[in-house]
Amino acid sequence: MAEEQMNFQAEVSRLLDIVAHSLYSEKEIFLRELISNAADACDRLRHAALTQGGLLGDDSSFRIRLKADPSARTLTIADNGIGMNREELIDNLGTIARSGTAAFVQQLENKAEGANLIGQFGVGFYSAFMVAEKVEVATRRAGEDRGWLWSSDGRGAFTVAEDADAPARGTRIVLHLRQGEEEYLDAQRIRQIVHTYSDHIAVPVVLESKKEDEPDETLNAASALWTRPKSEITDEQYKEFYHHVGHAFDDPWLRLHFKAEGVMEYTGLLFVPSQKPFDLFHPDRKPGVRLYVKRVFITDDCAELLPPYLRFLRGIVDTEDLPLNVSRELLQNNPRLAKIRQALVKKVLGELKQKAEAAPEEYANFWETFGPVLKEGLYEDGQQRDTLLALARFRSTTREGWVSLADYVKDMKPGQEAIYTITGDDPKALAKSPQLEGFAAKGIEVLLLSDPVDDFWLSMVPAYDGKPFKSVTRGGADLDSIGGGDKKDTAEAEQQDEAAPGIDALIAFVKLTLKDQVKDVRVSKRLTSSPVCLVADEGDLDMHLERMLKAQHQLDRSSQRILEVNPGHAMVKALAAQVGKDGAGGVVEDAAWLLLDQARIIEGEPLPDAVAFSQRLSKLVEKGLLAG
Repeated sequence: MAEEQMNFQAEVSRLLDIVAHSLYSEKEIFLRELISNAADACDRLRHAALTQGGLLGDDSSFRIRLKADPSARTLTIADNGIGMNREELIDNLGTIARSGTAAFVQQLENKAEGANLIGQFGVGFYSAFMVAEKVEVATRRAGEDRGWLWSSDGRGAFTVAEDADAPARGTRIVLHLRQGEEEYLDAQRIRQIVHTYSDHIAVPVVLESKKEDEPDETLNAASALWTRPKSEITDEQYKEFYHHVGHAFDDPWLRLHFKAEGVMEYTGLLFVPSQKPFDLFHPDRKPGVRLYVKRVFITDDCAELLPPYLRFLRGIVDTEDLPLNVSRELLQNNPRLAKIRQALVKKVLGELKQKAEAAPEEYANFWETFGPVLKEGLYEDGQQRDTLLALARFRSTTREGWVSLADYVKDMKPGQEAIYTITGDDPKALAKSPQLEGFAAKGIEVLLLSDPVDDFWLSMVPAYDGKPFKSVTRGGADLDSIGGGDKKDTAEAEQQDEAAPGIDALIAFVKLTLKDQVKDVRVSKRLTSSPVCLVADEGDLDMHLERMLKAQHQLDRSSQRILEVNPGHAMVKALAAQVGKDGAGGVVEDAAWLLLDQARIIEGEPLPDAVAFSQRLSKLVEKGLLAG
């Protein structure tokens, strides 16, 4: 087949331009990335060979070979792993076939963030262009006859051609180094880089000797890091293993290295990142922990190993209790794997609990990053619900920072029987909601819930410590039985209780005017400064949840709401005084519709008739009602 030229995906071209302009502060990590990819290729072939005969042939020992050629100015990284065919070459090196690519590259263009993001997104191969003016990839997929050569200078295009000289299997990457990058041809420099970043790689990394009478040199320990005694592993080695297994550039926030013995035998080396993985909220919710059996890589996509709400974890689990040739079907509903999963969840949540107690400020940072994911467990995992509730942290109306449910309950007001919540899209906007005014007047704390999952877990969790969760936007606000609050605010609330003259007639008139637009109109106990608000009836869907379901086309109807009116508000008093006067009916009718539209605007709901709203507002301004 003749050489074929193709263009990079647009995002790849932009990415390569960023990389070529020295995105990384330490260029040497290009070698770490290429060695890490080579090790993954060897792991994948080792697993594939368990079920497909003939893939290994006579070459059953895996290795990664490095060769420096100063005269040709080339550095070669070769492995005898799974290799690639033509389609895989194009897919893996010509495109970034992952959700959110454009947003990722846009973030990457902020060079201060770039070094932390590029590896996180799994595109470390492109780091080769930091030091190379041209990259050649010769490869042959194990079990296939045809080899292929991929070549590019990183300037927008690449070529693919059939290559008879490709390795018997695996991949050989040749970097043609730029001027000024000669240090990466020096044997001592290569040793230092491999020892620093890749000592944990379980595949031998071999530096080819330049002299025929000298043996090749293995540069790394070439043993599975998790099998070594913890006392023999340095923090730096743990960190580099995390970088490898998580394709990450940040440092881990928390590390768990443990071994279970007895009925079930397995080893776990798990990390909690300090930064959010790029695909954390991808709809697939793929796991980030690899499964090994007897130190042989099995899969990095084992949904049965950990629940989706722990998908931010990175690391490995190595078990002795599964067959080496375990299939996808055997992993599903496997009782042994289910027991490992149960133990892992308990272990991880236990460590998080200890961290929350010992280092609350650190834990608050963790919650800021991963709390929205962990809360998915409140909805999905009834068995761990109590533990997760204890770990949960929330924003609230009365505190800076985060509050636990235990602290919330401890500080409840005398007579308060419920944990009050309000859900929405933004905590700052929620804090200004009219529904909170009565609660604020009495100093009652309300939790501000702004993650999409909040509406769903609240429907599954009836109470905490015997205290039910209650939305402030639903049902009547029974605040009379709750003590506390500022004296001034309490006095204002008591004054408001004295019904303005004509308020009952106004409520009846508004109810008659709005008819089937609202479920009811009533005097509000929760409003102190706003004239009106909308609330859901006790048995109806929470208003924010309903809006979410409609936006996702999971609900095709809207529930009628209750319009609550503040009898102490100047506008409401003025309207109450107008009811029954000759010629005032049209004014009060327009005002009734304006009150409803004002309540809709506050809730962030679209107006059904914006033109009518504008006309009514203009008429009332002209009559001087609002001005007076």
